[in-house]
Amino acid sequence: MNPVASIVIPAHNEEAVIAAGLDRLLDGAAPGEFEVIVVANACADATVSAAARPGVVVLETPVAGKANALRMGDAACGVFPRVYADADVGLDADSARALAAVLARPGVLAAAPRPVWDLDGATWVAGRVHRVHDALVAPHRALAGVGVYALGKEGHARVFPLPDVLSDDGWVHASFAPHERVVVDGATSLVRPARSVRAHLRRRVRVRLGNRQLAELGRPVNAVPLRLGDLGALLRARRVSVLDAGCYLAVLLADRLLTRVRRGRPADWGTDTSSR
Repeated sequence: MNPVASIVIPAHNEEAVIAAGLDRLLDGAAPGEFEVIVVANACADATVSAAARPGVVVLETPVAGKANALRMGDAACGVFPRVYADADVGLDADSARALAAVLARPGVLAAAPRPVWDLDGATWVAGRVHRVHDALVAPHRALAGVGVYALGKEGHARVFPLPDVLSDDGWVHASFAPHERVVVDGATSLVRPARSVRAHLRRRVRVRLGNRQLAELGRPVNAVPLRLGDLGALLRARRVSVLDAGCYLAVLLADRLLTRVRRGRPADWGTDTSSR
């Protein structure tokens, strides 16, 4: 059968998670339904052997970097639409089909699933911070921060060749007007957020640095600013507790301070392995 979509998975030292992610995707798929390409970039572990299985093309490169791996995997794709998924994010076959189906609609150039957050193993504070952050961001979320995005042929032409950016999903999100991108209710991605406050802060600083880089490249994310009034609304609606809000505000302050400290330093700081 002809594949209904190509799926590119960049993987740097993802031995711990790549097999489970591929099993989740392929267990519900017919043979040849998806063209799956894993790009192992500068791996020093057993990522390549863990990813090897029928129906999966595994490419290797000694060059580290997600953007390069995405370009390499994209060049090997033979069909549209194309789905780009982080190696530590769970995507099942039904969700991949739903993303492909939405991109067949006129005017839809890009799509993303709705995230399902796996907080198992998160520390007490980190879990509270993440719940508040997700409640604040959810109404404005689109293509960034969920570990998966999909592009039709026209949308792909707007995004690729992907530059060497820290935030590939931010670049994709900023490439489309709101009416051109869709969050698909029938698709989900299982996302494992940072398990500790330290890991959360490293991720948040990386996000801010990535957004700054996008702005310098002329493609700002234009994220909706989150205000204290939004947090107050969550408190009044009893969606979060006072303790939740206090933890969130304390970590937010640390986030802002760390971002100022890191200004002008190498933008690749902040790699997090806590969710692996």
